[in-house]
Amino acid sequence: MPLTEPFDDHLPQEDPVALDGVGNPDDNVVNGPSGAPESTTDDGPAAEPEPEPTLPEPVRQRIVTLTAAVLPTLPTDEVPVPLRRVAKFAPNRRARLGAPVIAAQLTADPLFRQRVTARVLADAGDLGAAVVEGTAPAAADPVEVAALAYLARPRGWRELIDASGAAVRAEADSAVVAELVREAEQRATRAEHDRAVARVEADKLRDELARVREELGQLREESRQLARTLRETQARERKATEMLATERGRAARASADVDAELRRARARLAEAEAAAGVARASAKEARSVDDARLWLLLETIGQAAVGLRRELALDPVDKLPADFVADAFAEQPGSAPAGPATRARDTDDPARLDQLLALPRAHLVVDGYNVTKRGFGEMSLEQQRKRLITGLGGIAAQTGDEVTVVFDGAERMHGLPPAPRGVRVLFSRKGETADELIRRLVRAEPAGRPVVVVSSDREVADGVRRHGAYPLGADSLLRRLARS
Repeated sequence: MPLTEPFDDHLPQEDPVALDGVGNPDDNVVNGPSGAPESTTDDGPAAEPEPEPTLPEPVRQRIVTLTAAVLPTLPTDEVPVPLRRVAKFAPNRRARLGAPVIAAQLTADPLFRQRVTARVLADAGDLGAAVVEGTAPAAADPVEVAALAYLARPRGWRELIDASGAAVRAEADSAVVAELVREAEQRATRAEHDRAVARVEADKLRDELARVREELGQLREESRQLARTLRETQARERKATEMLATERGRAARASADVDAELRRARARLAEAEAAAGVARASAKEARSVDDARLWLLLETIGQAAVGLRRELALDPVDKLPADFVADAFAEQPGSAPAGPATRARDTDDPARLDQLLALPRAHLVVDGYNVTKRGFGEMSLEQQRKRLITGLGGIAAQTGDEVTVVFDGAERMHGLPPAPRGVRVLFSRKGETADELIRRLVRAEPAGRPVVVVSSDREVADGVRRHGAYPLGADSLLRRLARS
């Protein structure tokens, strides 16, 4: 339908001005000195415009939304300079961010408002036509009617805005009343619920009161029974007190009898101790006679040994049999074993090591690597040798026995620390194992001398046992070293 310019009381009260397709006004609208459109009539300047009405907030927001929606459809030269940047905003940001500028331009620029109104009325259809005629359908949204009336400004547009404001306020009041009614209903519902809960709690309290009364009756009955029990207990206590006094008299008499018996027993004990003293004196005298006889026998044996040493003209020796094996010992083929097999002991008990080392002039022979690899094999060979030799030095110092440790090696190792006093360190020769060297050491010892060989090698143990030595496992020495 053809578009007509809506009535605006800010413009001259003449016939509506027709707009062309691009929305340019005709020559009846001219620019004033400030550049804003200024209306003129044949009778002279227009009357002073009335002040802008106070818009309800929903109406103001709707006016801004309608204006923001048509901004991009206006030619750039028809958009006021402050709104050109707003027109480039996204649709969801245009009304939100440009609301103050849009409202100011609608109020200050009637020509811009007319251009916006033409497009808004075209989009509004029949509702826009009705608003331009000054009427509003009963079923129309009062906010939409007020917004269109503000933009189109037909005759009586202020009354339409006032009516819309009243409808908005009435709707808000209705919403408040509905909210108050809803809250009252909720409070009534809660009160009814509270009354129901109170009734339930009252029933529970009545039941609890009945239960408490029943328990009170039971407690009273139990109290009466306890009172009877207390009286009976007090009667029994009196009887027990009387019996206790009687028993105390009996105990006193029994204690006197026990004291008399104790005195008699002490007298008998004194007599027994006197007899024991006499017996101890007799035993001491007899032991003194035995000690004298034993001393005489040992003195005789010692003098006999001195005489035998003088008879054989034996000079003191600087070397022991093991020293000869260590320096230069050549085993002759077919030579007989040096000692009887009766000297061996078939045992591998670690507790035997201390007993054997306590024998006079004992010789301890140790299979070196067999012991170190079993006890601390995670170390290097040099550290193993050093730890074992140091431990054997402590044993030699404690017991005073001869100690020899044998290691496998084609030639003597260099850089070894000096061996502790009493410890001999040997390495097997090229072409010879430590087991063979240990057997040669055992064969070199005289018959009757205790020789202890420490090795977990069964072949070594069997070989030295045949030559009369005492074979013990490596664990016995490792435990002895750990105890040192």
